[in-house]
Amino acid sequence: MNSAIPEDLLAVRSVLADPNAAGVSGGAQGHGGRPAAVLVLFCPGLTGHDLVLVEKRADLRHHAGQVAFPGGRVEAEDLDVIAAALREAREEVGVPSAEVAVLGTLPKARIRRTRFDVTSVVGWWPGGSTLGVGDPEEIAAVHQVPVAGLLDPANRDTWRHPSGFTGPGFWFGELYVWGFTAYLLDGLFESLGWAKQWDRSRISEIPKRFLSDRL
Repeated sequence: MNSAIPEDLLAVRSVLADPNAAGVSGGAQGHGGRPAAVLVLFCPGLTGHDLVLVEKRADLRHHAGQVAFPGGRVEAEDLDVIAAALREAREEVGVPSAEVAVLGTLPKARIRRTRFDVTSVVGWWPGGSTLGVGDPEEIAAVHQVPVAGLLDPANRDTWRHPSGFTGPGFWFGELYVWGFTAYLLDGLFESLGWAKQWDRSRISEIPKRFLSDRL
């Protein structure tokens, strides 16, 4: 599987192996919370790499409507956080676990609202099968979003939550990525040297479609 990993993504392993990678975890380092994992999954796109994102159902108790990475809590049957991330991605979007090359993990990050300590697992999937909603109880849609689009400064701004909190945001078409997922993307792109200058003074209200009642 390693030979199938694009050369530019091989460098991700070095970044994730660096202790300073803690800066791209997407939040304060977590300890003592409930363990969870997400899969930051790169795959082939029409114009470079895509990232696999899910759109949560609008009626969920937590993170309703948000665009996020496949993932969830670590279950008893999971050998470790990597196994949990791969299982969640298989269940939620249909990615075969055996086809994912794991590039590394980020330090645990605390999600304040849910008290989960989330480990982000970064991987490459060469594609070949169609992704779709595998867990309709939680997922409303699956999206493959071009990395180039997320990096485009025209698609970046600062979100403002009704509570007053702000953070980096990403637009792609009608999709809006904010919160933990956006913090994670912002830090990862910076650490990989992919980020481009963007106007941080441009403020957007979070569209209702992607806004849960609380952070």
